[in-house]
Amino acid sequence: MAEAYIVAAARTAGGRRGGKLAGWHPADLAAQVIDALVARSGIDPAAVEDVILGCVSQVGEQATNVARNAVLASKLPESVPGTSVDRQCGSSQQALHFAAQAVMSGSMDAVIAGGVESMTRVPMFTPNALPAKAGLGTYMSPAMRQRYPGVEFSQFTGAEMIAKNYGIDKEELDRYALESHRRAIAASREGAFLDEIVPIEILLADGARSGESHTVDEGIRFDATLEGIAGVKLIAEGGRCTAATASQICDGASGVLVVNERGLKALGAKPLARIHHMSVMGHDPVIMLEAPLPATQRALKKAGMRIQDIDLYEVNEAFAPVPIAWLQALDADPARLNVNGGAIALGHPLGASGTKLMATLIHALGRRGKRYGLQTMCEGGGMANVTIVERL
Repeated sequence: MAEAYIVAAARTAGGRRGGKLAGWHPADLAAQVIDALVARSGIDPAAVEDVILGCVSQVGEQATNVARNAVLASKLPESVPGTSVDRQCGSSQQALHFAAQAVMSGSMDAVIAGGVESMTRVPMFTPNALPAKAGLGTYMSPAMRQRYPGVEFSQFTGAEMIAKNYGIDKEELDRYALESHRRAIAASREGAFLDEIVPIEILLADGARSGESHTVDEGIRFDATLEGIAGVKLIAEGGRCTAATASQICDGASGVLVVNERGLKALGAKPLARIHHMSVMGHDPVIMLEAPLPATQRALKKAGMRIQDIDLYEVNEAFAPVPIAWLQALDADPARLNVNGGAIALGHPLGASGTKLMATLIHALGRRGKRYGLQTMCEGGGMANVTIVERL
């Protein structure tokens, strides 16, 4: 079977809700990343055989196959198709897996995988809230309710369950959140994100161009203190998590160009990384966010590796208990985890986060001269994708 290589990886800087990316239609925002991948790799636009984009809230401006709409908003020819994926927060990581599987099978030679989410223009929970308001029902079927009687699936509940089950108190969560900001601050000031970020012109409220580019993740709190984080009120009375120890609402897009050996030869480019392993696993949908733990353990076993073989890990910071529990379960090195900060500081643009984390991971491996990186993230419904890459 052919290998799958990543030859370009890029993302926008995160935009806060109502912030510097709020003026962009999500299809146009994704198109900016697509065009950047084409420009950076030098690929003939007509040689891209598919565009697979992750997106969670596929309604409104993100409806009607946002991937195809992004293609039509980009410089790619109309002959390039597009399809949209929803594996909740792992949507663009799954898009990467689908792209890799396509080129490994030989059915395609060059595929763009990525994701987009404008949480300003299509707020979280909109796909559920709008039908409910219109009396069109809910995703919870009678059979699901029979299997899970009295359960209202909630990521917030899951985060609290993990904190309790793994003995993680609020003080530890607060310290972790501060460290996420500190690492993101250092990475930003050192220019660690420059190679992965696509500069995006800020659009004004009337759609006019401002002439100013957005290049710095807007969620980083450069003045973050432990006292300030500790003072944020609890999400649930008697709980441990706060908005400060959870991922930030974020606008953004990201993507990677994936090719096989034929694609590499045609492109004449040096790959950034090779896909070494990819898998996905379902787990308890009630605790929901715990899936990355057993999924990583299984992925390492299938890959014939130990956690000590992995140089850097990106574990999405949906809520601080997730990466902390992951470190415990894997007996992993905290110094290798989210070395440039995570979603608590940088934001979590839902469907765009998978390839966003991958872009950061690949560039971090390159800057540090390291070989193997692992990416995983918790997903709604109790699932987790795991991807291991080898930097080349």
